[in-house]
Amino acid sequence: MPLLLCRPLAGLSIILPLLLCGCISLGPDYETPAVDVEPAWLDIEDPQISDELPLDPAWWSSAFHDPDLDRLIETALAQNLTVRSAGLRVLQSQQQLAIAIGSQFPQQQQANGSASRQKESAVIFESYNLGFNLAWEVDFWGRFRRQVEAASAELDASVADYDGAVLSLVSQVAQNYILVRTFQERIEVARKNVRLQAESLRIAQAKFGAGDVSELDVDQAETLLYNTKATVAALETSLQQFKNALAILLGKPPHDLNYLLTFGVDIPAAPADVALGMPQDLLRRRPDVRSAERRLAGQSAQIGFAVTDLYPHFSIGGSVGTSALSTGDLFKDDSETWSLFGLFEWNLLNYGRLQSNVRLQDARFQQLLVDYQNTLLVAQGDVENAIVAYLKSHQQLDAYRIAAAASQRSVEVATIQYQEGAITFNTLITTLASNTQQQDLLSTTQGSVLTNLVEVYKALGGGWEIREDRDPVELLPEPMKAEMRERTEAWDGLLK
Repeated sequence: MPLLLCRPLAGLSIILPLLLCGCISLGPDYETPAVDVEPAWLDIEDPQISDELPLDPAWWSSAFHDPDLDRLIETALAQNLTVRSAGLRVLQSQQQLAIAIGSQFPQQQQANGSASRQKESAVIFESYNLGFNLAWEVDFWGRFRRQVEAASAELDASVADYDGAVLSLVSQVAQNYILVRTFQERIEVARKNVRLQAESLRIAQAKFGAGDVSELDVDQAETLLYNTKATVAALETSLQQFKNALAILLGKPPHDLNYLLTFGVDIPAAPADVALGMPQDLLRRRPDVRSAERRLAGQSAQIGFAVTDLYPHFSIGGSVGTSALSTGDLFKDDSETWSLFGLFEWNLLNYGRLQSNVRLQDARFQQLLVDYQNTLLVAQGDVENAIVAYLKSHQQLDAYRIAAAASQRSVEVATIQYQEGAITFNTLITTLASNTQQQDLLSTTQGSVLTNLVEVYKALGGGWEIREDRDPVELLPEPMKAEMRERTEAWDGLLK
């Protein structure tokens, strides 16, 4: 076979340099667009926030110091199905990039052979052929290089989408956990008020039995008591629903969380201050901003790919082989066959359609540019909204703490005064109802401060960095990767 190859290869060695020396890339060369970003946050002067970057990517651990939350997030990152699906999309993008890279090389490589035997007029004819065909569309205008650019940008975008899924998961787990602890606290507060109201009912019944008050006091006391008990049932319903939602985030059945999320654990405390970084950091940290920018880059390459259809496509190829009437003559000099060709194709009659496709790809690029600008604008608004919500809920919490303490004292005073006959039951029941509401507001606001803080970190795009530059595909479960290897391993020898 070496002798059969030398002549066509000599021809290829002449044609290839002529074609390759003129290769260029048509279409626009992508540059990251400039965008308007505010120089500082609106509330940067507030002592609770700073423009320093957070030091710990695992902000939930350093902010809340809650081992239960740390364990839940660790479990969720390992088992959440949405994140796992995002990792598989990264794997798909990697293979699409490999396919695009492969398209730069000969598109047709085919070994072929045949053997035949036939009889005509008592004469038997035999024929044997063995050969190899190759065809290659030369990337003269950068057609396939633009495809590689687009696939590479799509891979980057899929990694950013994976980071976004991680960020969303961590935020949802943290917020659901805080809500679970908040509702547990609200239930405890409601039960405490049930005990206070039950004692008031007992006092009203005793005074009614002694003839000191009318039955109206007893009826009012019962109304308040059983309304509060109904509130406990409603809170317990919401608590179980948040537990169920948390279980789904962890990829677990709902009953698996009941042993962990028991009563008696306080709502986590909020940190004294929060490091935000600068608005410009959103370009690097927010996964949705990075994803939008990478898809914009990929669409820029699609414009170049569409432009190449306006120009002729050049291909070269050939075949080499041997043909003989018997197997013993297959590799003799006079049995060799070969051919060499070069051709071009040019869709001259489809020019209008091809130009429209270029305009279509350019319009998509412009749309993605606007989407990118809007994504960054929305990101800045998300952070500002989260910051103001966090700071104002802190102020509310300070006020509600004072109000709740005063309300608790008023219940104690009113109960004594009612027993002594100094006030009517209307005053006592108003005080009890107000205290129930006030204590619940305090617990609710404690949770709101923390969920607003989670929104701040989510809006800033923090948390995905725990991946530590590892390939998301590496983080897929090993049994899943082993299963995929087992399905494709049998074909490796043929596909390489």
